[in-house]
Amino acid sequence: MRLTEEEKAMLDGKQGLAVQKAMELLVKYGEVVGAENLVDTNSVSAGIRAVKSPVADPDIDPFDAYFCEFHLDSQEVFPIPRVKASSCTILQQLDPKCWQIQGAQREAYELAVEIEKNCCRIGFAPAYTCAPYLVGYVPVKGQHCAWMESSAVPICNSVFGGRTNTEGFESAGAAMLTGKIPNWGYHLDENRLGHYLVEVECDIKSCVDWGLLGYHTGWIVQEKIPVFNGIIHQPELRGLMVCSAAGASSGGVEMFHIVGTTPEAHTLSMAFGDRKPENTIKFGHRERQEAYEMLQTASCTSVDFVMLGCPHYSLEELWRISIMLEGKRINSGTSLWIFTPRAIKAMADSAGYTEIIEKAGGYVMTDTCSSVAQIAPEGAKTAATDSPKQAHHIHSMMDLPTWYGSMEDCVNAALTGKWEGKLSL
Repeated sequence: MRLTEEEKAMLDGKQGLAVQKAMELLVKYGEVVGAENLVDTNSVSAGIRAVKSPVADPDIDPFDAYFCEFHLDSQEVFPIPRVKASSCTILQQLDPKCWQIQGAQREAYELAVEIEKNCCRIGFAPAYTCAPYLVGYVPVKGQHCAWMESSAVPICNSVFGGRTNTEGFESAGAAMLTGKIPNWGYHLDENRLGHYLVEVECDIKSCVDWGLLGYHTGWIVQEKIPVFNGIIHQPELRGLMVCSAAGASSGGVEMFHIVGTTPEAHTLSMAFGDRKPENTIKFGHRERQEAYEMLQTASCTSVDFVMLGCPHYSLEELWRISIMLEGKRINSGTSLWIFTPRAIKAMADSAGYTEIIEKAGGYVMTDTCSSVAQIAPEGAKTAATDSPKQAHHIHSMMDLPTWYGSMEDCVNAALTGKWEGKLSL
């Protein structure tokens, strides 16, 4: 790889051992994937593993030992300096204020608190969200990023025009300390052109529709780039978020184009460049119905768990929920858990939305979600969600039959304890 003088100095250890180890990791990574150089990044969104320090030596800082092993792949322990790139955490295993409701152990709670304290010490901001763009981490077109979360990556690439691959704990950890990431994959122009043409033959309006479009497409294209043609209505951010999460769950979509909407697809020819589509698929009423039925893994209409907020809910969505729930009461046999970034919850608290939801019997939770933390109310037998990602993972990872539908369908299930959702015509 071609390194700049600054990068060579990092690799030679002139900026400390932690930076040197981080640069060694990035160089190895870049060589494996065929990158010719590194690029600067000032946007890192990374995960934190909820594990204890691998050492018990009182002379060694536990967090340093943890970070060295799990974020820099190093058995050697050295002090971790403050981050060079603006960096935030993605989801963790529990909500530090609702951990008991979620069924977590005190040991896990105390570990999470300790890890967060040390993350803040090095400037690793505790956003704890799968949607960092909701809390200020918004890339601009062409900006190089190092993001981990599977639903956030296609939003970064597609909606904002930022540039990121789906990074891992180690590469993102190294990027934090160096402000560098290998220049390969979606960082390169030629790798951002479309592969599959998706002719959309039905009207895509609601978040349910966007979720079904993403889920169906991801299942077919897997890790390729789909180009959606025929979208009539201007999408809202939530629809794009749901579509991104769905395509990353059924397949491995890291980028998509919407002709006339996303920044690198003003026209169909712009989306494909000089490349012809590898294949053309359609998404019409039949495909929409098939995707909907595929996500319905429940058969019992009695619902005892409603999970909302995947990707994490925005302030607007909490406002909408509060309107639906004001003056009402959740069914006594049903739990309503709503997940949002802690920064968004703070605003919802101030605006009174949280109070309305809690008075109705629901919970507004932060920092995690059901599938990441593998959590559900004790004894839950049937779930409902407005997220294709959660519908997919709650069933496959937690063996919990799940209904998928709109926010309104789910709130109604929370109030009545019954699933009455249907796919609208």
